Amino acid sequence: MPDSAIAFDDRGLVPCIAQDWRTGEVLTLAYMNREALERTRATGEVHYWSRSRNELWHKGATSGNVQRLKGLRVDCDGDALLALVEPAGPACHTGERTCFFTGDLTPGAPYETLPALERTIEARAQAADTSSSYTAKLLADPQLAGAKVEEEAEEVVRAVREESDERVANEAADVLYHLAVLLRSRGLSLADAERVLDARSR
Repeated sequence: MPDSAIAFDDRGLVPCIAQDWRTGEVLTLAYMNREALERTRATGEVHYWSRSRNELWHKGATSGNVQRLKGLRVDCDGDALLALVEPAGPACHTGERTCFFTGDLTPGAPYETLPALERTIEARAQAADTSSSYTAKLLADPQLAGAKVEEEAEEVVRAVREESDERVANEAADVLYHLAVLLRSRGLSLADAERVLDARSR
């Protein structure tokens, strides 16, 4: 859809949802005018129009929490935008990762689970004392982490063959956890594997 088909309102604004391109998490809802849209495309970093300050707003210009544009999608009616972004830090002025951190937070949506797990693994990677954290112990010993992936993979196969659906789900969760740790030990993430799958499906 060309920009000429974007339905800016009578104030010259269109709502724009920012979504983490890697995890799918919704980060914020803000507004763009034509200038903000042009600056976003020209710079590769998201610009909004601040309704409270009545001025162009380069997200992260002062905080450093910029949102690097990975893709821009337009609603079928042309009256909303979806910015797929790579956030350099929290999206919310409160310091929270997303502006949507209140309300019905439990249970979490399924797509939020693995990104949250990887953030926990990253935090454990900073632990100085590996004895205080199983995750840190695995990160410090990739051979052990690899052996655990092999062990858990065998257990999920056995569960599929012999046990209940609940046991299968539990064993599959163990595989995903240990795989995420093993990937982190190489500086990789589950998203790297997801990108390979995406390329294969095209």
